[in-house]
Amino acid sequence: MNQEFTMAQSSKRVAIIGGGVAGSTVALFLAKQGVDVTLFDKNKSLVSGPPICHLHAGGNLYREISQQQCLDLLKQSIDFVRFFPSSVNVRPTVIAVPKVDDGEPFALLPRLKVLREAYRDLINEDADNNVLGSPDDYFYEYDYEQLKALSQRDCPKVPSSLDEWLIPFAKYTDLEQLKFPIYVVQEYGLSLFRVASSVQLWTEQLDNLHVRTGVVVDDIEPLESHYNVALDNGEVGTFDFVINACGFRTGSIDDKLEIKRQRLVEFKAAYVTKWESHQEEKWPEVIFHGKRGTPQGMAQLTPYPGGYFQLHGMTKEITLFDKGLVGSTTKTSQPELPQSLINKIDKGWPLDVQVARSKSAIRHISQFVPDFSTAEPAGKPLYGAQQIPGNEASLRTADVSFEGERYARLEIVKASSALIAAKKIMSKWFVQQPQTMVHTYSLDPARVQEVAMNIAKERGYPESLAIAY
Repeated sequence: MNQEFTMAQSSKRVAIIGGGVAGSTVALFLAKQGVDVTLFDKNKSLVSGPPICHLHAGGNLYREISQQQCLDLLKQSIDFVRFFPSSVNVRPTVIAVPKVDDGEPFALLPRLKVLREAYRDLINEDADNNVLGSPDDYFYEYDYEQLKALSQRDCPKVPSSLDEWLIPFAKYTDLEQLKFPIYVVQEYGLSLFRVASSVQLWTEQLDNLHVRTGVVVDDIEPLESHYNVALDNGEVGTFDFVINACGFRTGSIDDKLEIKRQRLVEFKAAYVTKWESHQEEKWPEVIFHGKRGTPQGMAQLTPYPGGYFQLHGMTKEITLFDKGLVGSTTKTSQPELPQSLINKIDKGWPLDVQVARSKSAIRHISQFVPDFSTAEPAGKPLYGAQQIPGNEASLRTADVSFEGERYARLEIVKASSALIAAKKIMSKWFVQQPQTMVHTYSLDPARVQEVAMNIAKERGYPESLAIAY
């Protein structure tokens, strides 16, 4: 095995319950530093949780969050790219404010300037943080006249400049519906399937990372110096530390341990569509800001190769759901979603519901991109529930919390927060500061994509969602 890993100063055993993006990322991080980790997940493969499509390198999708949350997301996103370099789809994101929205574009500018300088500072601290291009290019603004001029140009198959990336947007968006300027930000895309592939390939290289898929943790018994973890097949394992990485079901483990914790859980979905007549174009990601939960909620158009687009619409007919945001109670740390939503998670979607919501998403985007009305649903939705610690539904930066000396729970809202959680765990339980990982083994991007395409196919999604854009 071609590797050299910096070893932690401990032979303690860690159990991680839940192999979503949070649990898998923390497992990899700890294992790469020599910690003995066992990762349990009830699914057949790892990283099969809620949809991931966007690298929130600055949080510009969320006008309502604080500047500090945006700065945290920027730093965490850079760390995530460095850890999973083959997972990124390198293309810009357009941030547009429709005329029907109460917001003003220039309100975004002060934050963008702060983020640009913060990115510059991060590169000055460590040149390897330069993963989003030059800080000078972090964002640009375009006015109406610039976009009208771009709309007269032909769409290139391979954009070689920011102007060229914007040609499809300028050509097919109804610019009369927008306020100006629009902003173009270096917030890239993320491939859920290439993250899953990277995790799978890395686990094959680490002898001290033991992956147990297709098993359910039935019970956890806390003892004075360790935990007994019992599986549904009758096995019992002994571990020095337990990390609860159960995503929206994190409260169920807290309940087993009789630990009270306040949290929200929200069910959301995104929809896969194909725009057949535009499959040769390379689009940027596009965000049309809007007020969450109203008919004019934010619309998000995320491009993939071959004319596939993933759609979000922050309305209750598209991405959000009636009674889809629930909280814990004094009796249980596990918020209870309606059974209809649990059935979607555990058993899948009725075809008529997925088609109806996909068509609603297409109509929502078509308000601003009229020709998108010719797009068609292209498969089952990407969906799942996420936890939000506390009671603030708009919170987007959270990582890990600890109970006692041997129990931690991952509470990430965005995938990029998983690494800061891993570093905090490493620092608290094993060493004062996480050591630098030194290894000679790296993943081949072509192999990552090949495995990712197989994962997408196995899960019933178009292979295009796994292909680098």
